[in-house]
Amino acid sequence: MSAVAPAGTGATAPTTNGPIVPAPVFALPTLSFTVGQVATVCETLEESGDIERLARFLWSLPVAHPNIQELNQSEAVLRARAIVAFHSGHYRELYNILERHKFTKDSHGKLQAMWLEAHYQEAEKLRGRPLGPVDKYRVRKKFPLPRTIWDGEQKTHCFKERTRSLLREWYLQDPYPNPGKKRELAAATGLTPTQVGNWFKNRRQRDRAAAAKNRYMKQIPRRRENFGRGFSRRISDHYENLYVINVRGLLERKEAGGHGKRLYLSSYLIYDTSSKTAISLSPK
Repeated sequence: MSAVAPAGTGATAPTTNGPIVPAPVFALPTLSFTVGQVATVCETLEESGDIERLARFLWSLPVAHPNIQELNQSEAVLRARAIVAFHSGHYRELYNILERHKFTKDSHGKLQAMWLEAHYQEAEKLRGRPLGPVDKYRVRKKFPLPRTIWDGEQKTHCFKERTRSLLREWYLQDPYPNPGKKRELAAATGLTPTQVGNWFKNRRQRDRAAAAKNRYMKQIPRRRENFGRGFSRRISDHYENLYVINVRGLLERKEAGGHGKRLYLSSYLIYDTSSKTAISLSPK
């Protein structure tokens, strides 16, 4: 006498004629995640850094999802697919995702890094050696960031020109901002308070060096005959905090007939111990 399986369990009754075969509903479960739930899972796995689980989750999504069009336009899902493609070495798929879909500014940083690193890796494989700074610069020029992951604003010295302009405006008002102002400026520029502090510190150092050079250039004679043996002594007599270092170099220049002509070039480094700045002077 065979047992009867309860309705709705997904199991079949055992028989004496063959093996037990599970019902299709039990063998092939159907995922019924909403687009929002899929996006949340993708973001969670992305933040955890578990790329393998993220790849398995994307693979498990049904092809015939009821909202497949919306799913394919979800930024979290697209970003997750790009991350998996990057870590899998499928760079063509990565480029296709980044070039065909426009991403919000919050995603730009990570996607830009993947775009550049993928091109660096391809260039290294092609050349058979690691890339140097010049090589990477050429790769960036050859493969510029697509506008889908870039707002089009040029960067100068790591900061965007708009950010630098705002920093300069604040610097003219107060070269020594307190912690509260640094936090306020950081929020306005998208930088960290540490980055803001470092920018102000570097700018103050550059301004001090420029001011010192202008001051000393007005006081120190520049004519060639004054750069003689007594130059260091005369400077020390008038400015006790200055040290003069004579740097002598040898340059050999070949003439048209193949003969070599040696030219001796001298320059002077003046080091100011009070402001800790160095000024390079060359005789005219």
